[in-house]
Formats: sequence, structure tokens, C-alpha cells
Amino acid sequence: MKIHFKYILVALLATGILGCKKYLDVTPDNVGTIDYAFRNRNEAENYLFTCYATLQQLRYPQNDGGFTNSGEIIFPNNLSDNQGIDPTGFNLIRGTQNTQNPGLNYWNGENGGQSTFKALRRCNTMLENIDKPTDLTAGEKKRWIAEVKFLKAYYHFYLFRMYGPIPIIDKNLPITSSQEDVDIKRAPVDSVVNYMVRLLDQAAPDLPEVISNQATELGRITKPIALSVKAQILATAASPLYNGNPDYASMKNRDGQALFSSAYDGTKWDKAAAACLEAITDCEANGIRLSKFIPPANIPGNLTDSLKEVLTLQTAVTAEWQLNPELIWALSPTFPVQSFCMPRLTAASAATPIFQGTFAPPISEQEMFYTNKGLPIDQDATWDYNGRYEMRTGDAANRYYIRQDYTTVKAHFNREPRFYADLAFDGGIWYGNGNLNPESAYYVQGRGTNAWAGPKDNIKLNITGYWPKKLVNYLTVYDANYTIIEYHLPVIRLAGLYLLYAEALNEQGKPYAQVVPYIDRVRQRAGIPGVVDAWTNYSRNPSKFTTKDGLRDIIHQETRIELAFECQPGWDLRRWKELQSVLSKPLLGWNIYEPDAINYYKPRALVTPVFNVRNYLWPIKSDDLIVNNNLVQNLNW
Repeated sequence: MKIHFKYILVALLATGILGCKKYLDVTPDNVGTIDYAFRNRNEAENYLFTCYATLQQLRYPQNDGGFTNSGEIIFPNNLSDNQGIDPTGFNLIRGTQNTQNPGLNYWNGENGGQSTFKALRRCNTMLENIDKPTDLTAGEKKRWIAEVKFLKAYYHFYLFRMYGPIPIIDKNLPITSSQEDVDIKRAPVDSVVNYMVRLLDQAAPDLPEVISNQATELGRITKPIALSVKAQILATAASPLYNGNPDYASMKNRDGQALFSSAYDGTKWDKAAAACLEAITDCEANGIRLSKFIPPANIPGNLTDSLKEVLTLQTAVTAEWQLNPELIWALSPTFPVQSFCMPRLTAASAATPIFQGTFAPPISEQEMFYTNKGLPIDQDATWDYNGRYEMRTGDAANRYYIRQDYTTVKAHFNREPRFYADLAFDGGIWYGNGNLNPESAYYVQGRGTNAWAGPKDNIKLNITGYWPKKLVNYLTVYDANYTIIEYHLPVIRLAGLYLLYAEALNEQGKPYAQVVPYIDRVRQRAGIPGVVDAWTNYSRNPSKFTTKDGLRDIIHQETRIELAFECQPGWDLRRWKELQSVLSKPLLGWNIYEPDAINYYKPRALVTPVFNVRNYLWPIKSDDLIVNNNLVQNLNW
């Protein structure tokens, strides 16, 4: 890994009148000198957007380890054509990770990864030369410096989540640097965390609270974003993977410097809780709130309360970003793979398949969602857990969730609204797709090769019988032709911040009465009973929420449900050291080639994950260890 360079990529765009949002969407590929890049305000602004460029490339979920390695999605590894999807990230749970050519390599920018160290060098170049443009106002300079410091912190954080202790790239080294200076070593976890937090503390005061010019600047960094990322960093540092983890106690640099603290430090949760509260307070002061669906004029007046609830949950993710009050941060490019998340719903779409529909949640993901009492399916005393694989026919009472008179499995009945908002399944109602009449809504027909959503070939194939409906805008239309209604996938939503604060409070040892209100804000919006009501009145373990360990389980599952498919639960499972448990069992799907319900609803093993302690952190490419003798490899790689 080389840490210095003389010439850099700069943005030489055709005109100076394009909006900032357009700049954020492209990675400039023209080359110029430092002096040219900073000769005036316009050129310096162009260079600012090169600092953003790597950030915008993080929009592809198939290249995000929090999405592909979470156990939420199976992508087939034997398709005749992957339709443009690089399967490298999805295949990591099949045991393909290695040190010779690591998958999702964000250290070097290979195999689906971005060159994050190059992004950091660009940021350093910006800060080193920000004083050169003489026509740059003082206010603009302060804001740009703050934005770049945020980007530096976030790029370090992205690497930190993957590799743990990393080199801190605070400044670019001069071209005359010695080999000894170039061969930098990894910094201890606490040093990396302190550095990232210091950058964010420096940046936050000079960032705008809101984007006032939404037409041109949406996607740029605000103070609520910076404070929320700070909360995420401190919560990550306080979590079991990084806080007194005995697995990593022996990890040291070659000079004997310990890279992980061997002792648990409870005060790290104090810092995380304080950061969460600061972020929440700032967000709420700027009008950020949990979203609620308000039917537009084109939706008939007979929209039911149950479908309004489903749409509230769906549009918390897919609403236009300038209209979504819950959105704290989203990237500038729109979500690029809706077609991989949607089943065929019409005869015309089945006759000439266009959308791939190959992102397939396993049965375990379906079973993670709560019952309609707001409880895990094996903890609800009113729900038939042992009989969940028996057949049941849709009835009038459930017709806005499950097609009336259609036979499906009992597991699909009496589930929470997020279940129906986030997952499409055989017999499940799909409101939208150009049909806004709730009485004639489309439904999924997934059994066997003759079913519209069933297997047609070995290309556009869903292998489990579930689709991540949450990731499709309900206004997107897929018929003989298609119209994709774009949206920006949230990086951070207020609901996630509430749950992160609840987690930090619980880890501090606060009484449940102080913790539960933040969980219940999310649950109330989700249309389920509060924690105390649900567990006291309907569960098999009525006192679970009264203990720290019990409430931790509740918070973790609530977080995984609320943020499902948003590229976050996989990172949470890592920092909690729970991903190994989640991936300890085969991932199952239904018997999709069978046309009859009784045979279709028989679980079959599709992937046996390969995940052990070493997989919590990515390996550094072995060549880098040869080039830089000061680098040490992650545990057991």
C-alpha cells in the first residue's frame, strides 16, 4: 500500500452551471496538477466532489458486507447469467474469503471494494490546498473543510468496521518520504476511534443543520449526519467485537504494541449514549421525525388502515428524499437494484421476464419478524409456532395481507405489519405496481414453473420463495414494460438512531423504564404493542424485558427487523459478535419447483454458511504484508 502521490484525479466538468447533486453522481477521470485543481473556487469545488466520489460508489448493496454477509439475502451461485451482479460479496458466506485475493477488498479497491485509502489521500490533498483559491469565501471554506473532515472520518469508519485496527491516514506523505515513513503500521482500536471522533467534533459546528438548497445540494453532509455517524462509531467501539474482546487480545503490531484493549470498558457506552442523545436532539430540533404515510390524491379513498400501515413502513425507506421526514442521510445516487427485489405479478411480466428478482431472503429471515403481538414467533403464547408449516387458506379478515381463498403456509398469518411491508411471498398481497385499488391488488403466485413468479429459467430465478419487498418503491411498475420509480436508500434513519440510543442506555445498566420508550417509538409506528404490554400479556416469558440481558435480546431483534435489508444489520451482528450464531445453521428456502402447496412448503437447505471467529474481520491481502513489513494480518488469516 503506497501512502503518497504527486498527481491526483480532479474534476474537469464541462460546465460550471451543473448542480452539486450532479457532481456527486460522477467520478471524474481527468488528470491535472495540484496547482490547476486549486487555481480558483470552481476548480476547487470540483475537487471537493472528487472527495465525495468514493462515497457515492457505496450505493451498490451487492458490494456492502453489511448486506451480503448478514444472512438476510441469498444470491444463487450457479445462475447462467448474473445479470450484472458481481456475486463476490454474496459468496463470502460460502467460505470463499481468502488472503491471496480477498473479496470486497476495500483496502486495495478490488473484487467489489472501493479504494478507500485513495479516497483518504484525496481528502488530505483537499485540506492541504484549501487556502490556494483566492476567490473562495470564508464561509464556503469552513463548510468545505468540515465536509472533507467528515468524509475522512467516514472512510476510516468504513475500513474500521471491516478490518478493525487500521493505519490512520492523517496527512499525505511527501514524494521524498523514506521507505521507513511509507511503511506505516496499524493503529490500536482506541486510537482509530479517538481520531474519527475528533474529526467529527471538528467538522460538526461548521456543517449546515439542513440543506437549504435542496435542488442542488441534497447529498452533501449536514450536522445531523455528522452527529449520527459519531454515535454509530462510539456504539461500535463500545460493542463486544471491539470492547474487551478476548479473541483479539493477542493481536499486536510487530513492535509489540497491542491493537485491542484486553479489558472491557463500560464508560465507552456512556460516550455512545451521550453521542446518541446529542444526535437525536439535533435531528428533532431540525424537524426530523418518524414518517407516516399520507395518501396522495391518486389513491382511492377506500385504502384500508392495514395498507396505510404497510405503506407507512415502506415509504420510510422509498419516499422521495426531500419529502421523507425520517431521513437523516442517504447517498446521492439512487438505489440501483430494485429489479432484483421484485417478483413477477402479471401474466405479461411472466410471458417475457425482465426483472431479475434474484435477491432471495431465506426462511430464517422471515421467521425473525414478529407476530402481530410484537413478539418473536417462538415466544408468543397466542401463536401456533409448532404448526407454522401447516397449510391455511386466506380469508376475508386477512385479505389485505394474503390473497383470499389462496392456500399458503400458516407462518404467513398473524404477523406484524413490517412482515407484510418488507417481504413478498407466495399468496402475499402486493399493493402498487400501477394498481392502487386495494380490493383488486396484485398478489404473488410463486409455486412451480407455471406460476407467474415461479422459476422460468436459470437466470431470473428466486430460489427461496421470498423477495425483499421493502426495497421496491410501491409506485414502480413491472408488467409487459416497466417504470422504475427511483429512491435513495437511507444510510441512517431516525428509527435506527432511537434503537441505537435504547441499546446504549441498556448497556449502561439503566432501568428498563428509561430504555423502553425509545424502542416503543419505533414499535408504535410499526403498529405493534409496546414492549411491556407485549411481553407481559402475550409472551411465554413475561419478565424478559426487566433484565439487562433480556432487554438486550429484544433491542437486537427490534433493530434487525426495523433496519432489515438496509445494509445495517450485518454490521450490527458483527459488532455484537452474533453473526457467527446467525450463520451457524443452513439457510433454507421453499421447494420452489413444486406447484402444490403441500409440496411447495417443505423447507430445503440452500446454503450452509462458512463463518467462524476469523470472519468477523476481513483479511488484508497477503501481497500488502510483503510490501509493508510493518503490517500484521488479522486473526487466523
